[in-house]
Amino acid sequence: MFAVIRTGGKQYKVATDDVITVEKLAGEPGATVTLDDVLMVGEGAEAKTKVPGARVTAEVVKQIRTDKVLVFKKRRRHNSRRKNGHRQALTVLKVTGITAG
Repeated sequence: MFAVIRTGGKQYKVATDDVITVEKLAGEPGATVTLDDVLMVGEGAEAKTKVPGARVTAEVVKQIRTDKVLVFKKRRRHNSRRKNGHRQALTVLKVTGITAG
């Protein structure tokens, strides 16, 4: 059985025991998270869209941050430079179950 979920503005196709990395969600490692925004549930070739009451449960494996991305802006001949860095916070989830309402 698989499901398509939406979290953090992105969509993920997941099945039981999949490990996915999503935008930061609240929760300590070992905590259970319920994802209610399920767009599709299916098994094999069959798929049902927008199943009311469908849920995906997942366990928080760990909270991580990505490598630093440097943002450097320069305006030629104006002695204008700016350097910023950004590290995105992510959550690693292990899908434990899919229920189709």
